Amino acid sequence: MDSHLVVTLLLDLALIVVLARVFGAAARRLKQPAVIGEVFAGILVGPTLFDGWIADNLFPAEARPFLSALAQVGVAVFMFVVGLEVDRTLLRNRGRIAASVSLTSIALPFSLGLLLALYLVDRHQSPDDLGFVLFMGAAMSITAFPVLARILTDRDLHRTALGGLALACATIDDVLAWSLLAVVVTVIGTDTEQWRILLVLPYVAAMVTVVPPLLRRLMARGKPGTGEEHARARVLAVALAGLLASAAATEWMGLHFIFGAFLFGAVIPRDSFEWAHRAVVEGLGQISTVLLLPVFFVVAGLKVDLSGLDAGRLGELALILLVAIGGKFWGAYLAARAHGLGQRQSAALGALMNTRGLTELIILSVGLQLGVLDQSLYSLMVVMAVVTTAMAGPLLQAIYPDRLVQRELDVRTRPGRRERREARTERAAR
Repeated sequence: MDSHLVVTLLLDLALIVVLARVFGAAARRLKQPAVIGEVFAGILVGPTLFDGWIADNLFPAEARPFLSALAQVGVAVFMFVVGLEVDRTLLRNRGRIAASVSLTSIALPFSLGLLLALYLVDRHQSPDDLGFVLFMGAAMSITAFPVLARILTDRDLHRTALGGLALACATIDDVLAWSLLAVVVTVIGTDTEQWRILLVLPYVAAMVTVVPPLLRRLMARGKPGTGEEHARARVLAVALAGLLASAAATEWMGLHFIFGAFLFGAVIPRDSFEWAHRAVVEGLGQISTVLLLPVFFVVAGLKVDLSGLDAGRLGELALILLVAIGGKFWGAYLAARAHGLGQRQSAALGALMNTRGLTELIILSVGLQLGVLDQSLYSLMVVMAVVTTAMAGPLLQAIYPDRLVQRELDVRTRPGRRERREARTERAAR
């Protein structure tokens, strides 16, 4: 790498950080997740505007492989954190309804996605028709747990029964969707030797049974404040090395590195080691959010070209949006209603399950990398990811306004009959 390329790469990284902060802040001012602004910034510097002049001059071809490598590391770290944030306690007392809503909100959009793919398969180049059809079904089935959790937190909904149910549904949805995508990637196949894919099941079994006890033993050796000054640094180093090694293992097996990173995050024990969990999230989460993920957004935006949109492509976009939004919404709504939830709560759940965000972009990048999606369809699917994520917050506000959230919180915090009686007795005693 010569000096000129080093200068270009460093300036590109500085520009990406600034763009991500500016557009992310603008999105938050509009009451949207920051990811919307960051994705929009990536599209703006891509080939859509000015016939690619911005992309060619600010991000020259010789620098893009290095940016892509950083973007892949960012995706691996993000998927690890997603796995780390999977909270199994959310499923307590909600397992049945959460499983039902999650299954239906995946099955319906997946089925509609298969039908849409049969219509699109002759209009877009793909080396594997079966892989294309299955991939489109999986891409329509995604819910982004991190963005959904942020929307709930911003509106205090995470403290309500509806918010807890939405988080439980998204947790199951995440696991099911990634499992489904793993099957699709396996069906599509890669250039690796096919026998390696047989190692996936024993690898998963070892990760679930062998790795957690080893990690527990390591984390128990030195909790901060008990004489181990470098405990946090050690845990962070183990997490980083483990996620990269696990990602490399699944990539070598022909599955894709995102699954290995997600799996390693999911198996890290959280019981009695909340300090270690915080150390990992704070250590890896910050560098990923500030630098690595914005690089991914720009790299993804450089592959989005909307300059050639015509009536035919707009018609395809309309169908994609109809299937993506309708499948997720009605899948969640009908299952929730079948379990006795009210119309408003069921509709709010359907709106939340439509949140796709960065998770969808990662899946689309996998499809583009495998050659399943061509450039044109990839661009349309990115627009779908942005639109469905942007609409989730306003739609939720319209269905379940703040006054209803506050009313439920007031009911939950209001003292019960027994507490009021005890309070009166105490006042009388004074």
